[in-house]
Amino acid sequence: MLLIGFGLIAVGVASMTLITLRRSQGVSPDRSAIPVKVNYPAPSLTLADLGGTERSLAEYRGQVVLVNMWATWCPPCREEMPTLESFYRDYRDLNFVIIGLNDGEAPIEVSDFVNLYGLTFPIWLDPSHLSESAFNTMNLPSSFVIDRQGQVRLQWVGGVDRDQLEQYVIPIIEE
Repeated sequence: MLLIGFGLIAVGVASMTLITLRRSQGVSPDRSAIPVKVNYPAPSLTLADLGGTERSLAEYRGQVVLVNMWATWCPPCREEMPTLESFYRDYRDLNFVIIGLNDGEAPIEVSDFVNLYGLTFPIWLDPSHLSESAFNTMNLPSSFVIDRQGQVRLQWVGGVDRDQLEQYVIPIIEE
């Protein structure tokens, strides 16, 4: 047992050394995730937006919707927000929308975050974690792309980057 314990410690130290060396050399790990292609009906989900108005995914039928589940305390969520905002601004005129589903935080925290990041896409509040159940995930961030017919076509667990949005989402927007 002692030998196994020392072995695990050695592996941990070696891993931390490698990460430190890579960062000092300007190599950062890719934190974005590759989406999985899926095909299932979008869940029925109704939540309140930041203004308190009830919103439903069904209202967005006919548009391509990227649903992004996030929280203010989540580092990869914070990291991807400028990318999501930029992509939204570039493609919203093509019947594309991003809906940010905040995972259980107080409205004032969410509002402060939205203002800090200059987010203009719709933000919904999910105090009871209904979206986790609806999309069958407990991971943050998680993103789902719903096509114009209401079918979930892509799902990500982890952060998204601009290259992946362009590679995987634009073809769905252009259909």
